[in-house]
Amino acid sequence: MKIAITMQGSAADAAPDQRFGRARCFRIVDSTTGEQTCVDNAAGVDAAQGAGTQAVQTLARHGVQAVITGHVGPKAWTALQAAGIRAYSATQGTPAQLVEDFTAGRLAEIGAADRPGHW
Repeated sequence: MKIAITMQGSAADAAPDQRFGRARCFRIVDSTTGEQTCVDNAAGVDAAQGAGTQAVQTLARHGVQAVITGHVGPKAWTALQAAGIRAYSATQGTPAQLVEDFTAGRLAEIGAADRPGHW
């Protein structure tokens, strides 16, 4: 399964980003193979609007099935549902720890948008 984690930077020790659509990058982890890729989200960071939907399109193109983030806005939430990508909440941890928590079922699934648009 491919899991994306919103990150504040591409470095391995970067902190998770609480914003979904405006995260600096997405660390995509294949939970089966352990392979990791960091996908830049500069377009989302600088977007006047539509950052969340652009982010969902990027993740869908990479075959992501779940995303770990802090918060999701309304347009991003609608796009995630349409793409069949489930969202889970986490505020801290390394990518390895967050994937472990996800796999062990320790992360709460986000059930609806929890931030206004343009957050």
